[in-house]
Amino acid sequence: MLHSIHYISSPIMASTLGSSSIAVLPSRYLYSPSSKPSIHTLSLTSGQSCGRKFYGGIGIHGIKGRSHFSVASVATEVNSVEQAQNIASKGSQRPVYPFPAIVGQDEMKLCLLLNVIDPKIGGVMIMGDRGTGKSTTVRSLVDLLPEIKVVAGDPYNSDPEDPEYMGVEVRERVVKGEQLEVVLSKINMVDLPLGATEDRVCGTIDIEKALTEGVKAFEPGLLAKANRGILYVDEVNLLDDHLVDVLLDSAASGWNTVEREGISISHPARFILIGSGNPEEGELRPQLLDRFGMHAQVGTVRDAELRVKIVEERARFDQNPKEFRDSYKGEQEKLQEQISSARSCLSSVQIDQDLKVKISKVCSELNVDGLRGDIVTNRAAKALAALKGRDKVSAEDIATVIPNCLRHRLRKDPLESIDSGLLVTEKFYEVFS
Repeated sequence: MLHSIHYISSPIMASTLGSSSIAVLPSRYLYSPSSKPSIHTLSLTSGQSCGRKFYGGIGIHGIKGRSHFSVASVATEVNSVEQAQNIASKGSQRPVYPFPAIVGQDEMKLCLLLNVIDPKIGGVMIMGDRGTGKSTTVRSLVDLLPEIKVVAGDPYNSDPEDPEYMGVEVRERVVKGEQLEVVLSKINMVDLPLGATEDRVCGTIDIEKALTEGVKAFEPGLLAKANRGILYVDEVNLLDDHLVDVLLDSAASGWNTVEREGISISHPARFILIGSGNPEEGELRPQLLDRFGMHAQVGTVRDAELRVKIVEERARFDQNPKEFRDSYKGEQEKLQEQISSARSCLSSVQIDQDLKVKISKVCSELNVDGLRGDIVTNRAAKALAALKGRDKVSAEDIATVIPNCLRHRLRKDPLESIDSGLLVTEKFYEVFS
């Protein structure tokens, strides 16, 4: 039996993430006010059938069929302190270059915006010349990301309303009927350094805690922090093969599994994967390339006046970041409202059956392996229609996004560059005409 939700809170708790998946929880939700306006208490009383619904067939180790030691998360206290600091010092963060101030590179900016509107598109691969603002643009995306509800102190950014995004410890607490403290937090963007070790990325067992306290403690890694957020890999084509394998596994399953010292730990790792790189420094493995939903090509601006404008804008930002950001505050807020509106109406956007068939025909005639190209093109076209404020996809929307969705999925011709979307565009007009 489902019960209604009672909010006793300030208007800022209204979510911009569109429709909620709360209907899957046969539980009673009750929000009660607390000392801080942005922190709320969530009480869940689960029925007898909750266990099966929460676990959903995912094997959670240490509950049945395993030894009965408890697996502690050594990052819980640290994560709780970090969240409190983030809430208290939003205004004192290092200034980020505002997204609307980026001149040119419209293809890259559009791909990033579409992934913010619909994270299920699967991320963006940005390839282009060095010094074209790839990293700056990705990091400026942080300001546009909406706030989400997370379980306070949880190192996996667990969603209090969706079991698929809950860590094992949070699920156990929900089944036991414990109260969860919920806090609003910005979506995380995690930078994956090229020199990171596999333990740092996946997480590891804290041997010191095991020796001193006699418990096997798991220390979450970067994949845990990136759950429900963005994982950004700069110079992704230089990433070590063993880290590529880890990303492939997590991107495919949405979960990260760590096997260490006779213990098996699994936690959710669903993230938007964004990578950037210079094609002159090497190619990506096809398996990893296929995991990126869209491919954006950036080039050096050739117009002299536009180059001067870019230089001047950057100089203004370096001289007085706060004043520069304030000058773009209106445009920034307008874009945030546009994204929020697009996310809320995305589920109502429709695409005609005839257009779906033509999309699949383009993919088929281009010999695109698998069906990811069809799925991503449909999702990206819907996101673009929502961004434009429409509830129906047009052929123009498809024409805009289909080169970015299929360009990197074509079988590579040694005589043709992968960055060229001319073949996709030609096939589109041939089929859609």
